[in-house]
Amino acid sequence: MSGKPNIIVILADDMGSWALGCAGNNEIHTPNLDRLAAEGMRFDHFFCTSPVCSPARASILTGRMPSQHGVHDWICSGNVTRSELREEVQGKPIFADERTAIEYLAGQLTYSELLAEAGYACALSGKWHLGASAVPQKGFERWFSIARGGCSYMKPDMVENGEVTLMDGYVTDLITDRALDFLNEISQQDNPFYLSVHYTAPHSPWDRSEHPESYVSMYEDCPFDSVPELPLHVNQITSAPHGEGERRKELLRGYYASVTAMDDGIGRIIARLEEQGLREQTLIIFTGDNGMNMGHHGIWGKGNGTFPLNMFDTSVKVPAIFSHPGVIPAGVVRSELVSQYDLFPTLLAYAGLSNPDPYPLPGRSVLSLLRGEEDDGHEDIVIYDEYGPVRMIRTQAWKYVHRYPYGPHELYDLNNDPNEDVNRIDDAACESVLKDLRRRLGEWFGKYTDPSKDGRIAPVTGNGQLAPLGVGITEGSAFK
Repeated sequence: MSGKPNIIVILADDMGSWALGCAGNNEIHTPNLDRLAAEGMRFDHFFCTSPVCSPARASILTGRMPSQHGVHDWICSGNVTRSELREEVQGKPIFADERTAIEYLAGQLTYSELLAEAGYACALSGKWHLGASAVPQKGFERWFSIARGGCSYMKPDMVENGEVTLMDGYVTDLITDRALDFLNEISQQDNPFYLSVHYTAPHSPWDRSEHPESYVSMYEDCPFDSVPELPLHVNQITSAPHGEGERRKELLRGYYASVTAMDDGIGRIIARLEEQGLREQTLIIFTGDNGMNMGHHGIWGKGNGTFPLNMFDTSVKVPAIFSHPGVIPAGVVRSELVSQYDLFPTLLAYAGLSNPDPYPLPGRSVLSLLRGEEDDGHEDIVIYDEYGPVRMIRTQAWKYVHRYPYGPHELYDLNNDPNEDVNRIDDAACESVLKDLRRRLGEWFGKYTDPSKDGRIAPVTGNGQLAPLGVGITEGSAFK
């Protein structure tokens, strides 16, 4: 590489690693993502740090675990102030949980800030969901965001030029359009650019009216054999969209349609880079904030699709594609264990930057893997995950899930039970494995946990976060 590369990070919302044609799903239409994978490198064991959106997004940007950055659930208050909400229903603000805008990552260094300091022009188009969504933050000069987290696909609440409005138009297209506008502006400059394209797809709603018929009709006769049809999980929450028979197919049509619409938008972005002669100078990363179950394990939802919160691979594994022609080898699939907390050091290394902050980060750069080099150290990598008081350690062979303070706990033999069907927590034959995993889990989180932001003592239910830890609010809790 000569000079600093341009970087585009495309982030999907609630996209399971299984929802890609190049990952073996022969029913879903993702030709542009399949092309990215064919022209680059795909990781098939890439994990989120927490199986829900806001904590995972905070970890991507900061390189910190939730028990370091303090975002432990999806943010349901602090996205905007009520005064910024210009639309009302029956005299009440549309977003009843919102009180006042809060920057949840205030005082915490992000890689986008370091890129901006190094001369990158930084732009965001799409979902932020880390508080104070109407205000450009963390090195981003150009800012087109969503007021909260999820939104309507056809009438989304968007932030543009500091104002929150309900816009007419398909949100996937709006996000793509603004990303293309950014590319047109930035391409006229000499300095490198960093662009975050954060789609809401394929997050619910999945009703037919929420998506263009041209995409939904592609799946009219799809049998959806690529998704298991199982009895509802005993711990399934009732608030998540779910169903059987035709209702199941209706939801899956919406989910698959939203993925394909996003894929079309990604194709437009790639085409624009090629038109501008920038493709060979640009690293494109596609990944997701968290995994998703669409009937897997009988669950509809992610980590908070059940209570107690779950850590199944379908909830914590996300798609990950890295593509940079002439730099990253083409058509490679890697099975090393990699986490979102590795993105921070990887992006800095890719841009030739160092991290000046002495704060201890858990991740390590995978630049050598991206170059096609062997990295023996990654054979011993272990993945850690957390969602409030639920913590996970995963090796290639085993997964252990610990729920503080009382359980229930889980242990899975992934070599013989890759679908995580048999919990061996009480199996005496696994006692030594269990003891070792418990020790490693405790030692690792002991090393990286900030006691003031420790998820073990945070009353996280999966219903949302109202304020940063340590900030008092009316009901005396930071969580719903």
